[in-house]
Amino acid sequence: MERLQKVIAQAGVTSRRKAEVLIQEGKVKVNGQVVRELGVKVTPNKDEIEVNGVPIDREEPVYFLLYKPTGVLSSVSDDRGRKVVTDFLEVEQRVFPVGRLDYDTSGLLLLTNDGEFANQLMHPTFKIDKEYIAKVKGIPERTALKKLEKGIELEDGKTAPARIKFISGNRKKDTAIIQITIHEGRNRQVRRMFEAIGHPVQKLKRERYGSLDLRGLNPGDVRELKPIEVKHIRELAVTQKSKS
Repeated sequence: MERLQKVIAQAGVTSRRKAEVLIQEGKVKVNGQVVRELGVKVTPNKDEIEVNGVPIDREEPVYFLLYKPTGVLSSVSDDRGRKVVTDFLEVEQRVFPVGRLDYDTSGLLLLTNDGEFANQLMHPTFKIDKEYIAKVKGIPERTALKKLEKGIELEDGKTAPARIKFISGNRKKDTAIIQITIHEGRNRQVRRMFEAIGHPVQKLKRERYGSLDLRGLNPGDVRELKPIEVKHIRELAVTQKSKS
């Protein structure tokens, strides 16, 4: 038997934390009875579970890595008909993206139907490194890059220290290529960080997420994660949390 909130999360309905809120709000039923206690355990594929009146189907968890192209939404649907990340997968499971990449940002994005896994990776206490390559306007001085390394004030607070590597500069085009590694996941964070030092991003790609990278993939390519990769990134998340 497993805890009710865990079963709901693994069904891809929502995160475990949000499932706990739904239970406490009386929006979850088990075998027709409203359940409000968080300690309740159920038998998956035997007990009938409803969330907001909708029965859940507990699917086998799946995990995918997508090389997201630019001009694609990190969403499962769009009312304006724009391309979304799930358009690149042909699977029966109801997968969703783990976090997001901006419409104009390319690179590594994970998709899964495992809400618990997604919540673990996205939660701020699980400090998983995310490495980006940014093409920026102008050639930043070392003192400006130091500000990013130490953490810089944005409108939603100071960022955590980042790792910065200057790759190259083109004085003729007045641009530079910078590698930046962060573990936070604020909205448009990397773009806002470079804007804060006066060097707006012209092009951005996420090249690495924890132990995963884009080797062998082209934009639009997708592959299923190996069980050892899923296990390793889970362990990495727990390890990073214990260091905080």
